[in-house]
Amino acid sequence: MLRRISPAGLSVAGLTLAVALGLAAPPASARPAPEVTRTAAAPLAQAAPDIDVTKVQAHLSELNAIATRNGGNRRSTTQGYRDSVAYVKGKLQAAGYTVTEQACTSGCTSGAGPNLIAEWPQGDSSKVYMFGSHLDSVSAGPGINDNGSGSATLLEVALKLAETRPSMAARVRFGWWTDEEQGLNGSDFYVRSLTSAQRSAIKAYYNFDMVASPNGGYFINHITSAAAAPMKAYWDSLNLQPEENTEGAGRSDDYSFENYGIPTSGYAMGASARKTSAQAAKWGGTANAAYDGCYHSSCDTTGNINATGLNRSADGVAYTLWSQAVSATAPADDFSLSASPATGSAAPGTSLTTTVSTATTSGSAQPVGLSAAGAPAGVTVSFSPAPVTSGGSATATVAVGSSVAPGTYNLTLTGTGTTTHTAPYTLTVTGAGGCTASQVVSNGGFESGTSPWTGNTGAIGAFSGQSAHSGTRFAWLAGYGSAATDTVGQSVTIPAGCTRATLKYWLHIDTAESGSTAYDTFQVKVDGTAKQTFSNAGAASGYTERTLDLSQYTGRQITLTFTATEDASLQTSFVVDDVTLTTG
Repeated sequence: MLRRISPAGLSVAGLTLAVALGLAAPPASARPAPEVTRTAAAPLAQAAPDIDVTKVQAHLSELNAIATRNGGNRRSTTQGYRDSVAYVKGKLQAAGYTVTEQACTSGCTSGAGPNLIAEWPQGDSSKVYMFGSHLDSVSAGPGINDNGSGSATLLEVALKLAETRPSMAARVRFGWWTDEEQGLNGSDFYVRSLTSAQRSAIKAYYNFDMVASPNGGYFINHITSAAAAPMKAYWDSLNLQPEENTEGAGRSDDYSFENYGIPTSGYAMGASARKTSAQAAKWGGTANAAYDGCYHSSCDTTGNINATGLNRSADGVAYTLWSQAVSATAPADDFSLSASPATGSAAPGTSLTTTVSTATTSGSAQPVGLSAAGAPAGVTVSFSPAPVTSGGSATATVAVGSSVAPGTYNLTLTGTGTTTHTAPYTLTVTGAGGCTASQVVSNGGFESGTSPWTGNTGAIGAFSGQSAHSGTRFAWLAGYGSAATDTVGQSVTIPAGCTRATLKYWLHIDTAESGSTAYDTFQVKVDGTAKQTFSNAGAASGYTERTLDLSQYTGRQITLTFTATEDASLQTSFVVDDVTLTTG
């Protein structure tokens, strides 16, 4: 939560950097609120699955470990924040979410990492319910209650939605915001970036900021609003008697959405304000002590978490999501199909493989038969295993007969269950017919987002302080002035039959180091082996084109990576743009 520095009602533009003050640890008498016996209204909770609080705590432990590995915090401009993004993104992608890193190109602190947006790809896209929390911390500590608690809660609720796969009446979107602690900047940029139609599609935004305060209360944003109704209903079912979140008004990311007329609500358990005697009487805890005595301090670690409050918040979030977006109708069984890699090259008389992956997108898992069409005479495709159960994968072996003519052939891989889905596969047959020149790196100018680059993709974008070689976007690796490693890479297939494969890229190096000693390095790697190395000693104004002969890898799929490693002091920035790998 952003520290309030001026009265309620200030605009986002008027917010300034919150000063991270060191607060005393919670008093010894501070304790989680006692369990409350459910009232007759408890059946409300049966509408949604229970969220396992131990899994939420496991996410918090990882966020705490990330901070420990990165100087003790997860501030938006640091590697700790970028590693937090990578952790959440990896979990969501594995669960089947459509995940996007949104670089904050205006209004954010220079060097701030990206927003992370995840959408469950089912339900009516004209009716969106959005759930958000800020993922950054202040520089004074790891930010596990503020706001690892909200971020971990949303992550586990999102994973539970993917696990249960209910039929969806509306679309659900999650946001993990950057740079909240510096002025609500990431969420403000996100809402500003939407069209009016996209804003109108968001029927409510729910914000979760500090939902596990050790001496906390039970607060709801805009408690009497229609958006808040399911949130209040759940906590009412626990006889918690929640109150309006007056302390948090205008201080967290819901305010960015309010500024554009989007209905908002959310849970909070309090920050530096003090618990009243009346609140202590009904919720437990210590009167006249801060809700969170470690607010914006180094002691905001996993030891600063109220597990009871965290559990009640997580279950209330799930209840709200199910109430607003899940249909009462049982979902039909369905699945998805994909091939990776989706292209391949082979000479006559050889074979190659690709992995055919399936996922259960709704309902229950089902048997899926696999077949291929479009192969020329002499080319056969076999699958092992076949059939597969949706959620599993098979290896497709493409065998090219010795008499197959060189050329490019478009195959279609088909999965058949209760429905039918297809995936394209492009086969290039090389050989006596000669080599077809090609360029195999995708999005080498970084102008089309981050895909298919992997690794520290938050380093890709248009940032102040550096410029692109062409276009507007580039990959800015390192440049922190502290010990850090950034890597971006992608897998490519270099066709067989060609005699040359040449990697070209433009590299700009600037540094605060002096002399010829290599303190900070940049390496080009193939399948993890360094093939080229540059350092701070090669710093120069502007970009320099670099080349690397990769002809030895023709006919192979390789993983190409750019890795920058920086020591503990004095920044060196390695800026990469316009990457190509051409064959001939």
